[in-house]
Amino acid sequence: MSAEQDIEAKYQASTPAPVVAAPVTIANPGPLGLCGFALTTLVLSLHNASAGMPTGSPNNVVVGLAFFYGGLVQLLAGMWEFRTGNTFGATAFSSYGGFWLSYAIMFIPGANIQAAYDDHPGLLAHSLGIYLTAWAIFTALMLIAAHRSSVAMIALFFCLTITFILLAAADFHGSNGAKVAGGALGVVTACIAWYNALAGLLTKESSYFLLPTGPLS
Repeated sequence: MSAEQDIEAKYQASTPAPVVAAPVTIANPGPLGLCGFALTTLVLSLHNASAGMPTGSPNNVVVGLAFFYGGLVQLLAGMWEFRTGNTFGATAFSSYGGFWLSYAIMFIPGANIQAAYDDHPGLLAHSLGIYLTAWAIFTALMLIAAHRSSVAMIALFFCLTITFILLAAADFHGSNGAKVAGGALGVVTACIAWYNALAGLLTKESSYFLLPTGPLS
């Protein structure tokens, strides 16, 4: 062995092996986002459907849920979906988290959103109709983007699209029937969202059984 080879062998022997970082385990944020969406949607939809209460009863009880569970928690789930590399989930959860936050702020007196319509009472319902129509369009786009996900996910976005359309029609035309129908379909939408959430929670590692979602990919 030459002197250079001897020096190289001693250097390699004295050099510690590189430290290999353990891969970071990222939990699935999907069930959390779906649960936040489902519960908040259920509470509002039961009010819209006049379940056990007179038509037009106040629904302010949903404001807290819209701010914190449907809004903040779902927005966080969307940010965590970015970390997992799921663009669809990140877009959906972040957007609907923003929807609930924007809905809740309408009930805060300091925001002066509803107060701005005091001199034009008829315009508030029309503006809400435009607002809901815009969300119906966005949800229809998400429905198209979900066409290779699963039957359960497609059912969720299909029902949500129709729910927004019915609620928008109720505001545009002052129709209690359309509002009740939108509320009833919203309850169905919430149940489908919970089903998708439970399907995500019941993994092979954590459950003795799985829920079918009809994967299409």
